[in-house]
Amino acid sequence: MITALAGGVGAARFLSGLTQVVAPNRIMAIVNTGDDETFLGLHVSPDIDSIIYTLAGASDVEQGWGLAGETYRTIEAASRFGEPTWFRLGDLDIATHLFRTRRLHEGATLTEVTREISASWGLHLTILPMSNDPVRTRITIVNANAQRETLAMQEWFVRERCQPPVEAVDFSGATTSRAAPGVLDAIEHADAVIVCPSNPVISIGPILSVPHIVEQLTQRRDSVIAICPIVGGAPVKGPADRLMTPLGIEVSPLGVARQYESWCSTLVIDEVDAHYAPQIEALGVRAIVTDTMMRSPEVAASLASAVLTAVA
Repeated sequence: MITALAGGVGAARFLSGLTQVVAPNRIMAIVNTGDDETFLGLHVSPDIDSIIYTLAGASDVEQGWGLAGETYRTIEAASRFGEPTWFRLGDLDIATHLFRTRRLHEGATLTEVTREISASWGLHLTILPMSNDPVRTRITIVNANAQRETLAMQEWFVRERCQPPVEAVDFSGATTSRAAPGVLDAIEHADAVIVCPSNPVISIGPILSVPHIVEQLTQRRDSVIAICPIVGGAPVKGPADRLMTPLGIEVSPLGVARQYESWCSTLVIDEVDAHYAPQIEALGVRAIVTDTMMRSPEVAASLASAVLTAVA
């Protein structure tokens, strides 16, 4: 069994490659839910949905999120009532959120609902939310009035377009949360644990904030391999640099290695960053150099094969 820690578009692309080289029913993906929020009264799980839509071949590839062929008549109509519409939910996507919200109100857990949504798309891998408890990423910024303000992750990421300078990142509710059923077992019994090329602060960070997950990873350190999301001094996609720098994390493969070294034994880095390999290995983390830029499904599958070979 292969277990993956996942969040965001990079993880979705990697998992699509992994399913080409490993039977999907042997894959368990533990997904970040720190981005989850309520919009228009609906429970939205952006990372879970991005992964499901991508693996189902239904995502909007150009946009990088949401469903292909979307329309936005509902969200546009909601503006008539003064509803906030900066988070643009598509009409097709809203059906997912309506179903999730109803099932949660009926007493189902997020794990159960995620399994139902995944099955509805015909997927055979297991997608596990990191926790059924609400853990929410909160970002402290300096606003236009030079005052500190705390925003929900999606407010900073979507509404503010990642512009306000970041001072701190917190995972509200993490200390009292519990890993969702199956999460710790998935790490303990995996043949390999793969950390997808996801933002280390707001995609992987929330997963690590859930009690006992880091301890379980540390026990399996020799079997944990991460794919670096930083290539050539910048994130492949997303605002990782705008979060890493203010938190004192170097925006490089070496910075990622320092963040992961206590629980991760191997880091896969891109060919353009091969010069970092000796410094990474000086930390006690093995460096694997290969092409990590997933320009196509074929490259994603090749990367997945390289990762599995390395961990073997």
